[in-house]
Amino acid sequence: MINTIIFDLGGVLIDWNPRYLYKKIFSTEEEIKWFLENICTPEWNEKQDAGRSFEEATEELVARFPEHENAIRAWYGRWQETINGPIHDTVEILQSIRDSNQYKLYALTNWSAETFPWALANFHFLHWFEGIVVSGVEKTRKPYHDFYHILLNRYKVDPKHALFIDDNLHNINAAMELGINGIHFQGPVKLREDLKEKGIIS
Repeated sequence: MINTIIFDLGGVLIDWNPRYLYKKIFSTEEEIKWFLENICTPEWNEKQDAGRSFEEATEELVARFPEHENAIRAWYGRWQETINGPIHDTVEILQSIRDSNQYKLYALTNWSAETFPWALANFHFLHWFEGIVVSGVEKTRKPYHDFYHILLNRYKVDPKHALFIDDNLHNINAAMELGINGIHFQGPVKLREDLKEKGIIS
């Protein structure tokens, strides 16, 4: 029986995508794709999620690719433009679960410690969680098992009674390796179907 539900944030409840910013900087989709695959890569960004400072990350990349300095500096200089607000339909699902008073709610997020205070100030629904574990604060991240253990241990969560929702299948697989039930988020409509199937919402 599930008594605890753990949500990822970016891509599940909050619409984050660097393309929102780089559409304003580059002229074509090909330029955006190349830049995000070769300069400001997911692997580079993950180091900030795990606690590296913006300043260190930016200066390292500018030193390697000085011809792209302006676009590199925009990643953190204009990072709020990578966020397109809440994913409203998922927030409604979260509210339904919260209103049922049957489940403990937590969040487990790969997010920089430097920008997460802004998210807390701008998304009221983040205050519905009993606890949020932020990778940049903890200096580790999904899909590393130690990051999941921080949440499980801090809030005394029994993995077999917990359900984790994330849009990254690697993160779901890591959770399931620890005995946590998982739902791979593929949009609010599918999430609602999956939760109905498990009897969590009606």
